[in-house]
Amino acid sequence: MRVAFYDTKPYDRQYMLAAAGADTISWAFHDFRLTAETAGIAAGADAVCAFVNDRLDRACLECLASIGIRHVALRCAGFNNVDLPAAKGFGITITRVPAYSPHAVAEHTVALVLTLNRHTHRAFNRVREQNFSLNGLVGFDLHGKTCGIVGTGKIGRLAAEIFRGFGMRVIAHDPYPANDWAAGCGIEYQPFDAVLEASDILSLHLPLTPQTHHMIGVEAIRRMKPGAMLVNTSRGKLIDTKAAIAALKRGHLGGLAIDVYEEEEGIFFEDLSGQVLQDDELSRLLTFPNVLVTAHQAFLTHEALAEIARVTVENMLRAGRGASPLAGTSLTEGEAGDHGGDALPAHKRG
Repeated sequence: MRVAFYDTKPYDRQYMLAAAGADTISWAFHDFRLTAETAGIAAGADAVCAFVNDRLDRACLECLASIGIRHVALRCAGFNNVDLPAAKGFGITITRVPAYSPHAVAEHTVALVLTLNRHTHRAFNRVREQNFSLNGLVGFDLHGKTCGIVGTGKIGRLAAEIFRGFGMRVIAHDPYPANDWAAGCGIEYQPFDAVLEASDILSLHLPLTPQTHHMIGVEAIRRMKPGAMLVNTSRGKLIDTKAAIAALKRGHLGGLAIDVYEEEEGIFFEDLSGQVLQDDELSRLLTFPNVLVTAHQAFLTHEALAEIARVTVENMLRAGRGASPLAGTSLTEGEAGDHGGDALPAHKRG
């Protein structure tokens, strides 16, 4: 079996080649992303492996279908970069890894909050320059504060439980509430607006859908508690970046911690240290002392990478022998799995 592997990073190659059954596959690792322009490189392959910033639009999928590709294995959970109706029309099976390690993302969420709140990133840089001043490093106790969790799928629930461990009051919103879980953890579901208004820290744990696009915009931010911290480790387009910048400038938003950015394609996962950053909004965000940005690394743990490789390789091998994908991983044969945090009503978008 031959696989064309796009947007390859060193850790991708390491973990994929270590997965069970990987030695039976002939791999063609490419460091460029999958687009309509690069899809033809997969000619001669039996399957394609893609990531979150690969662009599987109709034109790309049409090209893949024309060269005989019938399976695209996404090594990620998100699939908003895939034209699923087109894939079905071209007879291409799309699989993903729906739950590689919710702990990895939940724990990174909390790490962002702690780092931004206690300024440990700034303190680290100061001390390396022998500056031991504490000026400007004042944070606040998490204990006793209110954390709002929007989206209580696997990741959202884990993040909520960790925040509860700090002695925080945790409130949540989800169109599919997990009431038994919430009751057992001392967490209260509330309407979206109520969560916005009461939260000292607001953490987003949702997929990107037409209903959740820019759900945190001008109106939603206006309803947020003055000085609140906004955290996003889900999808960049959940937040209207222009609205967030405006709120940071006027001091209404107390802090922003993001592992995702709405225009991250071509920026995140790349080393641009020797170039001028062409994205003006991201450049502006990086100037704020109360903004913390990591480059989509929440998933990057040993456990998560090993699970991503295991599921991805298994699905490619199954496709090669004509078997069905692993349960809950196919997007073109009916999606299964956790619906928590799947959507919000359209009228709730800011």
